[in-house]
Amino acid sequence: MNRFENHKGYSRMFKENHLTLGLFFPIESYEGSIPEMDMEKQMKLAKRAEELNFAALFVRDVPLHDPYFGDVGQIYDPWVYLGYIAAHTEKIALGTASIILTLRHPLHVAKAAASVDRLSGERLILGVATGDRPIEFPAFSVDSEQRSALFQEAVLVMKKAWKENFPVIQTPRVHMSSGDLLPKPRLSDIPVLVTGHSSQSIEWIAENGDGWMYYPRNLRFQAELIKNWRSHTDQFKPFTQSLYVDLTEDPNHPPIPIHLGFRAGRNILIEFLESLKNIGVNHVIINLKYGHRPVEEVIEELGEEVVPHFPALTGKK
Repeated sequence: MNRFENHKGYSRMFKENHLTLGLFFPIESYEGSIPEMDMEKQMKLAKRAEELNFAALFVRDVPLHDPYFGDVGQIYDPWVYLGYIAAHTEKIALGTASIILTLRHPLHVAKAAASVDRLSGERLILGVATGDRPIEFPAFSVDSEQRSALFQEAVLVMKKAWKENFPVIQTPRVHMSSGDLLPKPRLSDIPVLVTGHSSQSIEWIAENGDGWMYYPRNLRFQAELIKNWRSHTDQFKPFTQSLYVDLTEDPNHPPIPIHLGFRAGRNILIEFLESLKNIGVNHVIINLKYGHRPVEEVIEELGEEVVPHFPALTGKK
């Protein structure tokens, strides 16, 4: 039995040999680093994505605007924004891709995640990462060489704080011998997806993560990666990846590469997603940043023509 089968977000997104689709915030296309983030439009599209049976909505954690990185994501603090999204939706899973564990105290992350999971009705999928923007580590007085150890520590601390009442935790950043973390997740746990390698071995990710979140790669590479990772665990653990898509009006438009994705028609996209499903990908988070069409049109076309091939799972009501 998968311990997350009663988690509403997890059961909407993940099932062995199935693939579902999600969307990244901001749900808009934009040039440069900073999106418009019209909140009325964003929430209208979030609700529409839920109606159209997308499985999830994802936010990113970009603490600082790095002008050399090229994208600040949804701008707002991910925890505050997730609370806002949760209040405007009912059943769609809410994910992070990804919370930077090296720059945040693990008890703060544990409390924020548990709060969002409880307030949303068990809809949080917690993607976590070590961070990759060089300007952030000195700004937060964090030694980037310690990323691997800090990441492992945070995962251990969160899992223990969610599961146990008044846990005793002794790690470099946590000296907890009394007191308790509240709220607890209803299931005493939250699905944690490791992003990329996060400075860890594939064996560590297979053992300690509840799933793996990766970047777009060619099908052969991705297939071998998934096969290797899954050889280190006897449990089903979902594999998620991102994909930038510029959907054309011509449904048969051949694929043209763009940053971490492609420009193509919906029929080509469906074929590619079927290929991802066949190699073991369980969820694809679509990013519309580089789109040329009105985002409202693209959401409708994806929802009506693509999502029915990869619908959200009914899961637990």
